[in-house]
Amino acid sequence: MAVYSLKTLFSYRLDTITMLSKDHLHQLCHLAMDAATTAGRHIKARKNTTLTVELKANQTSLAAQVVSEVDVESQAIILDLLKPSFKNFQLGLLTEELKDDHSRLHKDYFWCIDPLDGTLPFTEGTDGYAVSIALVNKAGQALIGVVCNPETGDLYHAIKGGGAYKNMKPWLLNTIPSSSPLTLISDRSFVNHPNYTAVMQKIQNHAEVQGLSGMNSITHGGAVMNAIWVIETSPACYIKLPKPQRGGGNSWDFAATACIFNELGLVATDIKGEALHFNKPHTTQFNHEGVIYSSFVWLSGGEW
Repeated sequence: MAVYSLKTLFSYRLDTITMLSKDHLHQLCHLAMDAATTAGRHIKARKNTTLTVELKANQTSLAAQVVSEVDVESQAIILDLLKPSFKNFQLGLLTEELKDDHSRLHKDYFWCIDPLDGTLPFTEGTDGYAVSIALVNKAGQALIGVVCNPETGDLYHAIKGGGAYKNMKPWLLNTIPSSSPLTLISDRSFVNHPNYTAVMQKIQNHAEVQGLSGMNSITHGGAVMNAIWVIETSPACYIKLPKPQRGGGNSWDFAATACIFNELGLVATDIKGEALHFNKPHTTQFNHEGVIYSSFVWLSGGEW
C-alpha cells in the first residue's frame, strides 16, 4: 500500500464529491491504520495498570457493561488523528463511547469505531481485546476495515474490492486439513441461551457433514478478536444467536471485520445468511438478526 503524508491527504477538499475513489479509500485506510496502531500502543501500555472501571446502564451482559478510562482515552486518540477527515471528506461518525448523533444517516460515509473492543478481557489482563475502525457508506456497507490487536501488535486491514492484509502483506488463507477439529467461538453468555443445546447439536452435525472431527472452544474474547480468531484458528465459526433483549453487538463490533471477511470470501452474515447492515435507522444493535462468522462452508437460513 502506498504511504501518504497528512499534507498530501488533506491538500484538497471534497465538498462537491459524493463518491470516494479508490485513491481516496486508500488514503483514508492509511489514516485509519495509523489511528488504530497509535491507539493500540496506548492500550497495551495501560494493560495491568490501575484502571477506573465503570458499568454502563441498560446493558444485558457484563461484557457489554464494562467500560474503562482506557476506552475513552483510546477514542480520543483515534478521533484526534481522524479529525481532519471529517471536514475534508464530509464524513459522519458512529463511535461506541459517544452518543449516536445520527450523522451516519445524513452523510454519504461515516467512521464506525470501537476504540477498545473486549474491555472485559482487557481489564482481566488476558487477550481478546482490539481496536476496530471501519468506513461505512450510507447504505450500510463497510468499505474499509482496520483492526489492531494491541496484545500482539498485529494489524489487519481491507478495502472493498482491494483484498485483505495482515501486517501489510496479503492475507493468504491456510488449507484446512481433513478431519480437523472445529473451533467454536462464542460469548460467555452463549451457554445461557435457551436454544443452546439444540444449536450445539446443529453445529456439530454440520461440522461432521463438512468432514470436521471434534470441537475446541474459545469464549473469553470480544467480538472483534472473536472474528479474527475465526480466521487464525480455522476451521472455526463465531456465532451470536438472536434474542429479544437489547444487545447482540453493535455496528462498531462487526463492521471492520465484516469488510475483512468479505474480501477473503468468508462468511460474515446474520443468522439467516443475509448481509450484515451497519446503518440501520432505528438501532445499531444486532439482537434481532444474530451474527455468524465462519472460515468454512456454512449452512444458512433455517431455525436456530
